[in-house]
Formats: sequence, C-alpha cells, structure tokens
Amino acid sequence: MRLDDEAGSDNIEDRRGMRGGFGFPGGGGVRIPMGRGGGIGIGGLLLLLVLWLVFGINPIDILSGGGGFTVPQEESPYQQIPGPQGGGSAQNDAMKTFVSKVLGTTERSWEKIFAEKGARYVPPKLVLFSDQVRSRCGDAIAAMGPFYCPLDQKVYIDLGFYRDLKNRLGAGGDFAQAYVIAHEVGHHVQNLLGIADKVTRARMRAPQAEANQLSVRMELQADCLAGVWAHDNRRILDEGDIEEGLNAASAIGDDRLQRQGQGYVVPDAFTHGSSAQRVRWFKRGIDTGDMNQCDTFRTDRL
Repeated sequence: MRLDDEAGSDNIEDRRGMRGGFGFPGGGGVRIPMGRGGGIGIGGLLLLLVLWLVFGINPIDILSGGGGFTVPQEESPYQQIPGPQGGGSAQNDAMKTFVSKVLGTTERSWEKIFAEKGARYVPPKLVLFSDQVRSRCGDAIAAMGPFYCPLDQKVYIDLGFYRDLKNRLGAGGDFAQAYVIAHEVGHHVQNLLGIADKVTRARMRAPQAEANQLSVRMELQADCLAGVWAHDNRRILDEGDIEEGLNAASAIGDDRLQRQGQGYVVPDAFTHGSSAQRVRWFKRGIDTGDMNQCDTFRTDRL
C-alpha cells in the first residue's frame, strides 16, 4: 500500500501498557474458552456469566459487538508488542502510524459515501491495547481478536494479532492488516445505519442456529463494506494487495478455523462465514464499490 501521502487519523486512543481489563493479579487477563469455530464456547459463556454476576459485565453486550477475527488459541496466544508506557520501539511506532493512516482512509471514504446519500458520517475511535481492555461492551482480552463495540463506537485491536494473522494463518502483508481495520469499521457503518441494533435484537430472540446465521450475515456484510472501502482506495494499492486481502478473508473463514482448531467442520456453528463466503462478499465490495450491493440479509446465496 502507498500510504506516504495519506493523512493519518486523530481518532486513535493508545492504551497499550495500561491495565484496563479485568483487574486480575498479574495483568495477564483471562483466557475465555473458545468453542467450535473459534467462537466463544460453553466454558467461555460460563466465564462471561461469572463476570456479569461479579463485575456487572453484561455478556450480551460483549457478544453483540462486531468481531470476526478470532484465531485458534495455544498457551500463549499473543507475543505482546510493548506499548509506549512499557518502552516503545521503532517498529511499534511505525505500526501505530500505519493504523492511523489506514483509519484516515476509511474516514475519508465513508464521509464521501455518506455525503452522497445526504447523510453525515461520524467516524469511530480506534483503541490500541495490549493484553486486555475495558470497553462499554465489557472487558475483553487479546485472544478474542479485534472487535467493534457499538455502545462506545470504538474499534479495539491488539497489534499482536497481526503476528498471528501472518505466522499462524499465513495471511501477511500490509493490505491484509488494513482489511482487518476496514472490516471493523464496516461494523461501525452498520451501527450508524441501524443494522447492528436490529440484528442484535433479532439474535436475542432467535434460537441458536438462527442467531448464528444472523451473525454470519452481519460479518459477511462487514466484509463487503470493507471491499467498498478498498474500491474507493484503489489509487494507493500496490500490485498483489487485493490478493493479500482475499487471502486474509479466506484465512479467517469459520470452516478453515474449525478444521485447524478441531480437525472437522460444523456448519451450524458458523458465526462469521466460510472462507469462500468471506472472499465472495469482500470481492463483491471491491468489484462494485457500491454499499447497496452488500445486503447480505436479503439473499438466499451467501
């Protein structure tokens, strides 16, 4: 990506090195047990219930935010990149600049797209954190992956996730990293349009299988909206960038993560979409540049 001439965003909150999470001794956070498909499993839900009863953290709030980037976990899910409070590095500062510039491109793209529809785009804040973080949707840990909280309109990301994306999922490259941000900003767009609230309410009333399907449609729409952003920023893309993004979309498909994590696939447990579906909808956004083509809720073919 050619970002040298792109203005960075001021909507960055750097909380790396701060204790902003559950407040347990050691500052290491808590690993939420992951279920089939890389989502939060039964053990994780029980832990969230404890957090609700003891700390007042509503698990529905945690689960209703946009995510889409969990990775099958091992004992040490992330190699932390030290934040400024813990002794920053040139690499770390470069990544913060990169994130700021990518966020800036999303702001300019969506401001233009919203203006064309006679609406005003209010950009989200992006919070950089290490290990654990507190949001209005509840406390979260790095192992949950990047996420968007609709209650405070903020995107949260631990930069250590990019190492997993490259080393464990084989999805490296600057555009793959930018796609992650654009996907979470896609959830913010859904929130501004009122889609997120409707889907959350519907999921709370629906049986599990139907709730999972609604989640899949929500995530695929965010992928498509990320593609709309990519279409609008083709001028800054290098040869091979689109392929990097499509590879990242494929790498985080539920079927691929399930197969990697447990050796078999359970389609009814999908919450984000298969690799083929994620690639298809991301590519639709890239090819059309039209957010109207991203209606995943009124199609029989995902």
